[in-house]
Amino acid sequence: MKGGIQGLKISQVSLVLIGLVCLTVLALAWTKTTFLTSFIPTQSRVLQLDLEAGPKEILVGYNNSVQTETKQESLSSSGTEVAVERENIENVATTDKGENPASVPDKLPGGKSKSEQAEIAPENSSTVDSSAGTDQTRNLSTNTGKKESLPNVLERKGSEDSGGKNKSKQEETVPKESLTVEPSVKREQTSNSSAISGEKDCNYAKGKWVFDDNWPLYSGYGCKQWLSPMWACRLTQRTDFEYERLRWQPKDCKMEQFTGRKFLERMRHKTLAFVGDSLGRQQFQSLMCMVTGGEERPEVQDVGYKYGLVKARGAVRPDGWAYLFPRFNATILYYWSASLCDLEPINASNPKTDVAMHLDRPPAFLRRFLPGFHVLVLNTGHHWNRGKLNANRWVMYVGGVPNTNRKFAEIGGAKNLTIHSIVKWVDSQLPLYPHLQAFLRTMSPRHFFNGDWNTGGTCDNTTPLSGGKEVLQDKSSDPGTASAVIGTRVKLLDITALSQLRDEAHISRYSIRATPGMQDCLHWCLPGLPDTWNELLFAQLSSPTKP
Repeated sequence: MKGGIQGLKISQVSLVLIGLVCLTVLALAWTKTTFLTSFIPTQSRVLQLDLEAGPKEILVGYNNSVQTETKQESLSSSGTEVAVERENIENVATTDKGENPASVPDKLPGGKSKSEQAEIAPENSSTVDSSAGTDQTRNLSTNTGKKESLPNVLERKGSEDSGGKNKSKQEETVPKESLTVEPSVKREQTSNSSAISGEKDCNYAKGKWVFDDNWPLYSGYGCKQWLSPMWACRLTQRTDFEYERLRWQPKDCKMEQFTGRKFLERMRHKTLAFVGDSLGRQQFQSLMCMVTGGEERPEVQDVGYKYGLVKARGAVRPDGWAYLFPRFNATILYYWSASLCDLEPINASNPKTDVAMHLDRPPAFLRRFLPGFHVLVLNTGHHWNRGKLNANRWVMYVGGVPNTNRKFAEIGGAKNLTIHSIVKWVDSQLPLYPHLQAFLRTMSPRHFFNGDWNTGGTCDNTTPLSGGKEVLQDKSSDPGTASAVIGTRVKLLDITALSQLRDEAHISRYSIRATPGMQDCLHWCLPGLPDTWNELLFAQLSSPTKP
Protein backbone atom coordinates (compact mmCIF):
# COMPACT_ATOMS: atom_id res chain seq x y z
CA MET A 1 0.00 0.00 0.00
CA LYS A 2 2.77 2.40 0.89
CA GLY A 3 4.63 1.63 -2.33
CA GLY A 4 1.45 2.26 -4.35
CA ILE A 5 0.88 5.58 -2.75
CA GLN A 6 4.45 6.62 -3.40
CA GLY A 7 4.18 5.53 -7.07
CA LEU A 8 1.01 7.54 -7.46
CA LYS A 9 2.63 10.61 -6.01
CA ILE A 10 5.61 10.29 -8.32
CA SER A 11 3.38 10.11 -11.43
CA GLN A 12 1.36 13.05 -10.26
CA VAL A 13 4.49 15.05 -9.63
CA SER A 14 5.74 14.21 -13.14
CA LEU A 15 2.50 15.37 -14.70
CA VAL A 16 2.63 18.59 -12.72
CA LEU A 17 6.20 19.20 -13.82
CA ILE A 18 5.35 18.55 -17.45
CA GLY A 19 2.46 20.98 -17.23
CA LEU A 20 4.64 23.62 -15.67
CA VAL A 21 7.21 23.26 -18.43
CA CYS A 22 4.52 23.69 -21.10
CA LEU A 23 3.11 26.72 -19.35
CA THR A 24 6.60 28.22 -19.06
CA VAL A 25 7.27 27.76 -22.79
CA LEU A 26 3.95 29.32 -23.72
CA ALA A 27 4.54 32.20 -21.35
CA LEU A 28 8.00 32.85 -22.76
CA ALA A 29 6.72 32.76 -26.35
CA TRP A 30 3.93 35.17 -25.57
CA THR A 31 6.25 37.45 -23.60
CA LYS A 32 8.80 37.66 -26.48
CA THR A 33 6.18 38.52 -29.07
CA THR A 34 4.63 41.38 -27.15
CA PHE A 35 7.55 42.62 -25.16
CA LEU A 36 10.47 42.52 -27.58
CA THR A 37 8.69 44.01 -30.56
CA SER A 38 8.59 47.37 -28.82
CA PHE A 39 12.42 47.40 -28.95
CA ILE A 40 12.88 46.09 -32.57
CA PRO A 41 12.60 48.80 -35.27
CA THR A 42 10.31 48.03 -38.17
CA GLN A 43 11.70 47.16 -41.59
CA SER A 44 10.31 50.37 -43.08
CA ARG A 45 12.30 52.36 -40.50
CA VAL A 46 15.51 50.56 -41.54
CA LEU A 47 14.93 51.42 -45.19
CA GLN A 48 14.01 54.98 -44.34
CA LEU A 49 17.30 55.50 -42.55
CA ASP A 50 19.21 54.18 -45.55
CA LEU A 51 17.37 56.47 -47.95
CA GLU A 52 18.04 59.47 -45.74
CA ALA A 53 21.74 58.84 -46.27
CA GLY A 54 21.27 60.37 -49.72
CA PRO A 55 21.96 59.38 -53.38
CA LYS A 56 25.56 58.53 -52.62
CA GLU A 57 24.54 55.80 -50.20
CA ILE A 58 22.02 54.51 -52.71
CA LEU A 59 24.84 54.09 -55.18
CA VAL A 60 26.98 52.12 -52.72
CA GLY A 61 27.22 48.60 -54.20
CA TYR A 62 25.07 45.63 -53.56
CA ASN A 63 26.74 42.26 -53.68
CA ASN A 64 27.17 40.69 -57.07
CA SER A 65 24.64 37.90 -56.80
CA VAL A 66 21.85 40.11 -55.48
CA GLN A 67 22.45 42.78 -58.16
CA THR A 68 22.29 40.21 -60.92
CA GLU A 69 19.13 38.69 -59.45
CA THR A 70 17.32 42.02 -59.12
CA LYS A 71 18.51 43.21 -62.53
CA GLN A 72 17.24 40.10 -64.28
CA GLU A 73 13.95 40.34 -62.40
CA SER A 74 13.42 43.93 -63.49
CA LEU A 75 14.31 43.12 -67.09
CA SER A 76 11.46 40.64 -67.24
CA SER A 77 8.94 43.43 -66.72
CA SER A 78 7.43 45.42 -69.59
CA GLY A 79 8.97 48.58 -71.00
CA THR A 80 6.29 50.72 -69.39
CA GLU A 81 6.97 49.27 -65.93
CA VAL A 82 10.70 49.92 -66.38
CA ALA A 83 9.99 53.53 -67.25
CA VAL A 84 7.73 53.94 -64.20
CA GLU A 85 10.28 52.37 -61.89
CA ARG A 86 13.03 54.59 -63.31
CA GLU A 87 10.86 57.64 -62.65
CA ASN A 88 10.16 56.45 -59.12
CA ILE A 89 13.82 56.12 -58.20
CA GLU A 90 14.50 59.58 -59.62
CA ASN A 91 11.77 60.94 -57.39
CA VAL A 92 13.29 59.22 -54.36
CA ALA A 93 16.71 60.71 -55.07
CA THR A 94 15.36 64.22 -55.55
CA THR A 95 12.94 64.11 -52.61
CA ASP A 96 15.44 62.93 -50.05
CA LYS A 97 18.20 65.38 -50.95
CA GLY A 98 16.39 68.06 -52.96
CA GLU A 99 18.69 67.42 -55.90
CA ASN A 100 18.29 66.32 -59.49
CA PRO A 101 20.35 63.52 -61.09
CA ALA A 102 22.85 66.05 -62.37
CA SER A 103 23.82 66.89 -58.79
CA VAL A 104 25.34 63.47 -58.10
CA PRO A 105 28.80 64.01 -56.56
CA ASP A 106 31.79 64.12 -58.89
CA LYS A 107 33.20 61.02 -57.26
CA LEU A 108 31.30 57.75 -57.30
CA PRO A 109 31.76 54.92 -54.77
CA GLY A 110 35.13 53.31 -55.10
CA GLY A 111 36.78 56.60 -56.11
CA LYS A 112 35.70 56.50 -59.76
CA SER A 113 35.08 59.81 -61.45
CA LYS A 114 32.12 60.62 -63.67
CA SER A 115 34.06 60.12 -66.86
CA GLU A 116 35.38 56.75 -65.72
CA GLN A 117 31.91 55.61 -64.74
CA ALA A 118 30.53 56.72 -68.13
CA GLU A 119 33.22 54.75 -69.91
CA ILE A 120 32.25 51.60 -68.02
CA ALA A 121 28.61 51.75 -69.12
CA PRO A 122 27.89 51.06 -72.81
CA GLU A 123 26.74 53.93 -75.00
CA ASN A 124 23.28 52.40 -75.26
CA SER A 125 22.94 52.00 -71.51
CA SER A 126 19.47 53.54 -71.67
CA THR A 127 18.23 50.59 -73.73
CA VAL A 128 16.96 47.52 -71.88
CA ASP A 129 19.19 44.59 -72.74
CA SER A 130 19.63 41.62 -70.43
CA SER A 131 23.24 40.87 -71.32
CA ALA A 132 24.22 44.50 -71.11
CA GLY A 133 22.42 44.84 -67.80
CA THR A 134 24.28 41.88 -66.34
CA ASP A 135 27.62 43.23 -67.53
CA GLN A 136 26.86 46.69 -66.16
CA THR A 137 25.90 45.23 -62.77
CA ARG A 138 29.09 43.20 -62.67
CA ASN A 139 31.20 46.23 -63.61
CA LEU A 140 29.57 48.45 -61.02
CA SER A 141 30.14 45.89 -58.28
CA THR A 142 33.77 45.57 -59.29
CA ASN A 143 34.39 49.33 -59.41
CA THR A 144 32.74 50.21 -56.12
CA GLY A 145 34.75 47.62 -54.27
CA LYS A 146 32.06 47.47 -51.55
CA LYS A 147 29.88 44.49 -50.72
CA GLU A 148 26.85 44.15 -48.50
CA SER A 149 25.80 40.93 -46.82
CA LEU A 150 22.74 39.11 -48.09
CA PRO A 151 20.76 39.41 -44.82
CA ASN A 152 21.13 43.20 -44.89
CA VAL A 153 19.85 43.38 -48.44
CA LEU A 154 16.93 41.08 -47.64
CA GLU A 155 16.16 43.19 -44.59
CA ARG A 156 15.60 46.17 -46.88
CA LYS A 157 13.12 44.26 -49.05
CA GLY A 158 9.54 43.38 -48.29
CA SER A 159 8.31 46.55 -46.60
CA GLU A 160 6.04 49.15 -48.17
CA ASP A 161 6.62 52.90 -48.65
CA SER A 162 4.15 55.67 -47.92
CA GLY A 163 2.63 55.31 -51.39
CA GLY A 164 1.82 51.66 -50.81
CA LYS A 165 4.33 50.37 -53.43
CA ASN A 166 6.47 47.37 -52.70
CA LYS A 167 10.01 48.29 -51.77
CA SER A 168 11.34 45.42 -53.80
CA LYS A 169 10.45 47.37 -56.95
CA GLN A 170 12.49 50.29 -55.76
CA GLU A 171 15.36 47.95 -54.94
CA GLU A 172 15.23 46.67 -58.51
CA THR A 173 15.55 50.16 -59.91
CA VAL A 174 18.42 51.29 -57.70
CA PRO A 175 21.15 49.42 -59.64
CA LYS A 176 19.63 50.58 -62.93
CA GLU A 177 19.60 54.20 -61.82
CA SER A 178 23.13 54.00 -60.50
CA LEU A 179 24.27 52.73 -63.88
CA THR A 180 22.46 55.24 -66.05
CA VAL A 181 22.64 58.48 -64.10
CA GLU A 182 26.31 59.19 -64.76
CA PRO A 183 26.37 58.50 -68.52
CA SER A 184 23.29 60.71 -68.90
CA VAL A 185 25.05 63.53 -67.07
CA LYS A 186 28.09 63.10 -69.30
CA ARG A 187 25.96 63.13 -72.44
CA GLU A 188 24.24 66.32 -71.28
CA GLN A 189 27.57 68.03 -70.68
CA THR A 190 28.79 66.94 -74.12
CA SER A 191 25.70 68.29 -75.84
CA ASN A 192 26.07 71.61 -74.03
CA SER A 193 29.67 71.86 -75.17
CA SER A 194 28.59 71.13 -78.74
CA ALA A 195 26.03 73.92 -78.56
CA ILE A 196 28.82 76.42 -77.82
CA SER A 197 31.32 75.34 -80.42
CA GLY A 198 28.96 74.19 -83.11
CA GLU A 199 27.23 70.83 -83.24
CA LYS A 200 29.08 68.15 -85.15
CA ASP A 201 25.93 66.87 -86.85
CA CYS A 202 24.75 70.30 -87.93
CA ASN A 203 24.95 71.09 -91.63
CA TYR A 204 25.17 74.87 -91.56
CA ALA A 205 25.10 75.01 -95.37
CA LYS A 206 21.55 73.63 -95.41
CA GLY A 207 18.84 76.16 -94.62
CA LYS A 208 17.15 79.27 -95.95
CA TRP A 209 17.46 83.03 -96.21
CA VAL A 210 15.11 85.12 -94.08
CA PHE A 211 14.62 88.87 -93.77
CA ASP A 212 15.66 90.31 -90.42
CA ASP A 213 15.31 93.96 -89.42
CA ASN A 214 18.28 93.58 -87.04
CA TRP A 215 20.61 93.12 -89.99
CA PRO A 216 23.17 94.26 -91.09
CA LEU A 217 25.55 94.05 -88.14
CA TYR A 218 27.31 97.30 -89.08
CA SER A 219 26.66 100.37 -91.21
CA GLY A 220 27.72 100.50 -94.83
CA TYR A 221 28.48 104.19 -94.39
CA GLY A 222 31.03 103.50 -91.69
CA CYS A 223 33.82 100.99 -91.18
CA LYS A 224 36.15 103.17 -93.25
CA GLN A 225 39.07 102.10 -91.08
CA TRP A 226 38.87 98.54 -92.45
CA LEU A 227 36.64 98.47 -95.54
CA SER A 228 37.94 99.15 -99.04
CA PRO A 229 35.83 101.90 -100.69
CA MET A 230 35.37 99.81 -103.85
CA TRP A 231 33.38 97.25 -101.82
CA ALA A 232 31.33 99.73 -99.75
CA CYS A 233 28.20 99.80 -101.91
CA ARG A 234 26.52 102.41 -99.68
CA LEU A 235 29.08 104.88 -100.99
CA THR A 236 28.18 104.20 -104.64
CA GLN A 237 25.17 105.10 -106.80
CA ARG A 238 23.31 102.00 -105.72
CA THR A 239 19.92 102.80 -104.16
CA ASP A 240 18.49 99.37 -103.25
CA PHE A 241 19.81 97.75 -100.07
CA GLU A 242 17.27 95.05 -99.27
CA TYR A 243 20.08 92.51 -99.68
CA GLU A 244 21.63 93.80 -96.43
CA ARG A 245 18.63 92.59 -94.38
CA LEU A 246 18.97 88.93 -95.26
CA ARG A 247 20.12 86.50 -92.58
CA TRP A 248 20.99 82.83 -93.06
CA GLN A 249 18.98 80.37 -90.96
CA PRO A 250 20.32 76.77 -90.86
CA LYS A 251 17.69 74.06 -91.10
CA ASP A 252 18.82 71.47 -88.57
CA CYS A 253 20.25 73.59 -85.77
CA LYS A 254 20.23 76.97 -84.13
CA MET A 255 23.22 79.12 -85.01
CA GLU A 256 24.72 81.16 -82.19
CA GLN A 257 24.20 84.88 -82.72
CA PHE A 258 27.37 86.77 -83.53
CA THR A 259 28.52 89.73 -81.48
CA GLY A 260 31.90 91.42 -81.65
CA ARG A 261 32.52 90.98 -77.95
CA LYS A 262 31.69 87.27 -77.97
CA PHE A 263 33.99 86.75 -80.91
CA LEU A 264 36.88 88.57 -79.28
CA GLU A 265 36.32 86.69 -76.03
CA ARG A 266 36.50 83.45 -77.98
CA MET A 267 39.70 84.66 -79.64
CA ARG A 268 41.35 85.93 -76.47
CA HIS A 269 45.14 85.31 -76.63
CA LYS A 270 44.66 83.83 -80.10
CA THR A 271 45.39 84.59 -83.75
CA LEU A 272 43.02 84.04 -86.65
CA ALA A 273 44.53 83.97 -90.15
CA PHE A 274 42.77 84.18 -93.50
CA VAL A 275 44.97 82.88 -96.32
CA GLY A 276 43.59 83.04 -99.83
CA ASP A 277 42.54 85.22 -102.75
CA SER A 278 40.60 88.51 -102.91
CA LEU A 279 37.42 86.78 -101.69
CA GLY A 280 39.40 85.82 -98.60
CA ARG A 281 40.34 89.46 -98.27
CA GLN A 282 36.65 90.39 -98.42
CA GLN A 283 35.92 87.92 -95.64
CA PHE A 284 38.77 89.43 -93.61
CA GLN A 285 37.46 93.00 -94.03
CA SER A 286 33.94 91.83 -93.28
CA LEU A 287 35.09 90.29 -89.99
CA MET A 288 36.95 93.44 -88.98
CA CYS A 289 33.76 95.45 -89.53
CA MET A 290 31.64 92.90 -87.66
CA VAL A 291 33.95 92.76 -84.66
CA THR A 292 34.17 96.55 -84.34
CA GLY A 293 30.55 97.23 -85.29
CA GLY A 294 31.88 99.42 -88.07
CA GLU A 295 33.16 101.95 -85.55
CA GLU A 296 36.59 103.56 -85.42
CA ARG A 297 38.90 101.77 -83.02
CA PRO A 298 42.07 103.80 -82.51
CA GLU A 299 43.32 101.33 -79.89
CA VAL A 300 43.56 98.52 -82.48
CA GLN A 301 47.19 98.12 -83.50
CA ASP A 302 48.59 97.40 -86.95
CA VAL A 303 51.00 94.50 -86.37
CA GLY A 304 51.55 93.53 -90.00
CA TYR A 305 55.30 94.09 -89.65
CA LYS A 306 55.48 91.06 -87.34
CA TYR A 307 54.45 88.91 -90.27
CA GLY A 308 56.34 90.70 -93.00
CA LEU A 309 53.11 92.30 -94.23
CA VAL A 310 54.52 95.68 -95.25
CA LYS A 311 54.13 97.47 -98.53
CA ALA A 312 57.15 96.89 -100.73
CA ARG A 313 58.63 99.66 -102.82
CA GLY A 314 56.63 100.10 -105.99
CA ALA A 315 53.84 97.79 -104.82
CA VAL A 316 50.18 98.83 -104.87
CA ARG A 317 49.49 97.22 -101.51
CA PRO A 318 51.16 94.88 -99.02
CA ASP A 319 50.68 91.14 -99.22
CA GLY A 320 48.29 91.31 -96.29
CA TRP A 321 47.28 92.99 -93.06
CA ALA A 322 47.32 92.06 -89.38
CA TYR A 323 45.55 93.85 -86.52
CA LEU A 324 45.82 93.32 -82.78
CA PHE A 325 43.01 94.02 -80.29
CA PRO A 326 45.12 94.77 -77.18
CA ARG A 327 42.37 94.34 -74.62
CA PHE A 328 41.84 90.72 -75.70
CA ASN A 329 45.32 90.06 -77.09
CA ALA A 330 43.51 88.82 -80.20
CA THR A 331 44.96 89.14 -83.71
CA ILE A 332 43.10 88.95 -87.02
CA LEU A 333 45.19 88.83 -90.20
CA TYR A 334 44.96 88.21 -93.91
CA TYR A 335 47.67 86.97 -96.27
CA TRP A 336 47.24 87.04 -100.03
CA SER A 337 47.83 83.63 -101.61
CA ALA A 338 45.47 83.31 -104.55
CA SER A 339 46.53 79.76 -105.45
CA LEU A 340 47.64 78.41 -102.02
CA CYS A 341 50.86 77.35 -103.77
CA ASP A 342 54.38 78.27 -102.77
CA LEU A 343 55.56 80.92 -105.26
CA GLU A 344 59.29 81.18 -105.84
CA PRO A 345 61.08 83.35 -108.44
CA ILE A 346 63.05 81.15 -110.79
CA ASN A 347 65.68 83.89 -111.28
CA ALA A 348 65.57 86.29 -108.35
CA SER A 349 67.97 88.73 -110.04
CA ASN A 350 65.63 89.22 -113.00
CA PRO A 351 62.58 91.44 -112.26
CA LYS A 352 60.69 89.86 -115.16
CA THR A 353 61.52 86.28 -114.26
CA ASP A 354 58.98 83.48 -114.32
CA VAL A 355 57.71 82.24 -110.98
CA ALA A 356 57.78 78.61 -109.92
CA MET A 357 54.28 77.65 -108.80
CA HIS A 358 54.85 74.64 -106.54
CA LEU A 359 51.57 72.76 -106.71
CA ASP A 360 52.51 70.37 -103.90
CA ARG A 361 54.13 72.82 -101.50
CA PRO A 362 52.30 75.17 -99.07
CA PRO A 363 53.20 78.89 -99.11
CA ALA A 364 56.36 79.84 -97.24
CA PHE A 365 54.26 82.23 -95.14
CA LEU A 366 52.25 79.32 -93.77
CA ARG A 367 55.26 77.14 -93.13
CA ARG A 368 56.82 79.94 -91.11
CA PHE A 369 53.88 81.29 -89.10
CA LEU A 370 51.48 78.35 -88.75
CA PRO A 371 52.68 77.43 -85.21
CA GLY A 372 51.44 80.82 -83.94
CA PHE A 373 47.96 80.52 -85.46
CA HIS A 374 44.91 79.27 -83.58
CA VAL A 375 42.37 79.51 -86.40
CA LEU A 376 43.26 79.14 -90.08
CA VAL A 377 40.82 79.77 -92.94
CA LEU A 378 42.03 78.78 -96.42
CA ASN A 379 40.41 79.51 -99.77
CA THR A 380 41.28 79.48 -103.46
CA GLY A 381 39.51 79.10 -106.78
CA HIS A 382 39.11 82.04 -109.13
CA HIS A 383 42.76 82.41 -110.09
CA TRP A 384 42.83 78.90 -111.49
CA ASN A 385 42.55 79.77 -115.15
CA ARG A 386 45.08 79.95 -117.94
CA GLY A 387 44.77 83.72 -118.31
CA LYS A 388 45.72 84.38 -114.68
CA LEU A 389 48.61 81.93 -114.77
CA ASN A 390 50.05 83.50 -117.92
CA ALA A 391 49.56 87.06 -116.66
CA ASN A 392 51.39 86.26 -113.43
CA ARG A 393 54.08 84.22 -115.26
CA TRP A 394 53.37 81.23 -113.04
CA VAL A 395 55.01 77.99 -114.14
CA MET A 396 53.75 74.73 -112.60
CA TYR A 397 56.25 72.76 -110.54
CA VAL A 398 55.76 69.36 -108.89
CA GLY A 399 58.34 67.74 -106.67
CA GLY A 400 60.62 70.76 -106.97
CA VAL A 401 60.96 70.49 -110.77
CA PRO A 402 58.86 71.71 -113.73
CA ASN A 403 55.75 69.61 -114.14
CA THR A 404 55.75 67.01 -116.89
CA ASN A 405 52.58 65.19 -115.88
CA ARG A 406 49.81 65.90 -118.38
CA LYS A 407 47.17 65.32 -115.73
CA PHE A 408 48.52 68.17 -113.63
CA ALA A 409 49.14 70.35 -116.65
CA GLU A 410 45.39 70.83 -116.97
CA ILE A 411 44.00 73.58 -114.76
CA GLY A 412 41.51 71.30 -113.03
CA GLY A 413 44.12 68.67 -112.24
CA ALA A 414 46.61 71.25 -110.98
CA LYS A 415 44.04 72.88 -108.71
CA ASN A 416 42.94 69.51 -107.36
CA LEU A 417 46.53 68.53 -106.58
CA THR A 418 47.16 71.80 -104.76
CA ILE A 419 44.02 71.69 -102.62
CA HIS A 420 44.63 68.09 -101.58
CA SER A 421 48.31 68.76 -100.95
CA ILE A 422 47.82 71.75 -98.66
CA VAL A 423 45.00 70.07 -96.73
CA LYS A 424 47.16 66.99 -96.24
CA TRP A 425 50.02 69.15 -95.02
CA VAL A 426 47.86 71.16 -92.61
CA ASP A 427 46.34 67.94 -91.30
CA SER A 428 49.83 66.61 -90.62
CA GLN A 429 50.60 69.73 -88.56
CA LEU A 430 47.48 69.63 -86.36
CA PRO A 431 48.84 66.98 -83.95
CA LEU A 432 51.92 69.15 -83.46
CA TYR A 433 49.79 72.21 -82.67
CA PRO A 434 46.66 70.96 -80.86
CA HIS A 435 45.50 74.54 -80.28
CA LEU A 436 44.98 75.03 -84.04
CA GLN A 437 41.65 74.75 -85.86
CA ALA A 438 41.79 74.72 -89.65
CA PHE A 439 39.04 75.40 -92.19
CA LEU A 440 38.93 75.11 -95.97
CA ARG A 441 36.30 77.42 -97.41
CA THR A 442 34.46 76.33 -100.54
CA MET A 443 34.38 78.51 -103.65
CA SER A 444 32.39 81.71 -103.78
CA PRO A 445 30.16 81.57 -106.92
CA ARG A 446 30.23 84.06 -109.76
CA HIS A 447 27.08 85.37 -111.47
CA PHE A 448 28.10 86.61 -114.90
CA PHE A 449 25.24 86.48 -117.39
CA ASN A 450 25.55 86.92 -121.17
CA GLY A 451 29.33 86.77 -121.07
CA ASP A 452 32.29 86.70 -118.71
CA TRP A 453 34.14 89.39 -116.78
CA ASN A 454 36.04 90.51 -119.90
CA THR A 455 33.38 89.81 -122.53
CA GLY A 456 30.47 91.95 -121.36
CA GLY A 457 29.05 89.70 -118.67
CA THR A 458 26.50 91.36 -116.38
CA CYS A 459 24.68 90.83 -113.07
CA ASP A 460 21.98 93.51 -113.07
CA ASN A 461 19.43 91.77 -110.88
CA THR A 462 18.61 93.72 -107.71
CA THR A 463 15.69 91.62 -106.45
CA PRO A 464 16.74 89.42 -103.52
CA LEU A 465 16.12 85.69 -103.74
CA SER A 466 14.61 85.82 -107.21
CA GLY A 467 16.12 82.40 -107.86
CA GLY A 468 14.98 80.82 -104.58
CA LYS A 469 15.70 81.16 -100.88
CA GLU A 470 16.38 77.65 -99.61
CA VAL A 471 19.16 75.04 -99.81
CA LEU A 472 17.86 71.50 -99.31
CA GLN A 473 20.81 69.44 -100.52
CA ASP A 474 23.07 67.65 -98.05
CA LYS A 475 26.19 67.59 -100.21
CA SER A 476 28.36 70.57 -101.06
CA SER A 477 27.99 72.36 -104.39
CA ASP A 478 31.81 72.43 -104.52
CA PRO A 479 32.59 68.70 -104.51
CA GLY A 480 36.24 69.19 -105.44
CA THR A 481 36.95 71.24 -102.33
CA ALA A 482 34.72 69.09 -100.13
CA SER A 483 36.53 65.90 -101.16
CA ALA A 484 39.88 67.33 -100.04
CA VAL A 485 38.94 67.39 -96.34
CA ILE A 486 37.45 63.89 -96.19
CA GLY A 487 39.39 61.77 -93.70
CA THR A 488 41.25 64.77 -92.25
CA ARG A 489 40.83 67.03 -89.21
CA VAL A 490 40.49 70.09 -91.46
CA LYS A 491 36.89 71.35 -91.39
CA LEU A 492 34.85 72.43 -94.39
CA LEU A 493 33.40 75.95 -94.38
CA ASP A 494 30.73 75.36 -97.02
CA ILE A 495 29.33 78.60 -98.42
CA THR A 496 28.81 77.80 -102.12
CA ALA A 497 25.14 76.80 -102.37
CA LEU A 498 23.83 79.48 -100.00
CA SER A 499 25.85 82.11 -101.87
CA GLN A 500 24.57 80.87 -105.24
CA LEU A 501 21.12 82.23 -104.30
CA ARG A 502 22.44 85.78 -103.84
CA ASP A 503 23.20 87.10 -107.34
CA GLU A 504 21.70 90.50 -106.37
CA ALA A 505 24.42 91.13 -103.75
CA HIS A 506 27.43 91.62 -106.09
CA ILE A 507 29.19 94.92 -106.72
CA SER A 508 27.73 94.75 -110.23
CA ARG A 509 28.00 97.98 -112.27
CA TYR A 510 28.18 100.31 -109.29
CA SER A 511 31.32 102.22 -108.38
CA ILE A 512 32.32 105.35 -106.51
CA ARG A 513 33.28 107.27 -109.65
CA ALA A 514 30.22 106.19 -111.63
CA THR A 515 32.29 105.39 -114.69
CA PRO A 516 30.97 102.83 -117.17
CA GLY A 517 32.98 99.69 -117.61
CA MET A 518 33.11 96.01 -116.74
CA GLN A 519 30.73 94.73 -114.10
CA ASP A 520 32.03 93.01 -111.00
CA CYS A 521 29.92 89.88 -110.60
CA LEU A 522 32.59 88.15 -108.55
CA HIS A 523 33.04 90.28 -105.42
CA TRP A 524 30.28 91.20 -102.98
CA CYS A 525 28.92 94.40 -101.49
CA LEU A 526 29.78 94.98 -97.84
CA PRO A 527 27.86 94.78 -95.59
CA GLY A 528 26.73 91.69 -97.38
CA LEU A 529 27.21 88.02 -98.02
CA PRO A 530 30.74 87.57 -96.56
CA ASP A 531 29.24 88.56 -93.19
CA THR A 532 27.27 85.31 -93.33
CA TRP A 533 30.44 83.33 -94.05
CA ASN A 534 31.90 84.74 -90.83
CA GLU A 535 28.75 83.89 -88.88
CA LEU A 536 29.14 80.28 -90.02
CA LEU A 537 32.81 80.38 -89.06
CA PHE A 538 31.98 81.75 -85.60
CA ALA A 539 29.36 79.04 -85.07
CA GLN A 540 31.96 76.33 -85.72
CA LEU A 541 34.74 77.72 -83.56
CA SER A 542 35.41 75.91 -80.32
CA SER A 543 34.42 77.24 -76.93
CA PRO A 544 36.59 80.03 -75.48
CA THR A 545 37.40 77.77 -72.55
CA LYS A 546 39.25 75.36 -74.81
CA PRO A 547 43.03 75.97 -74.86
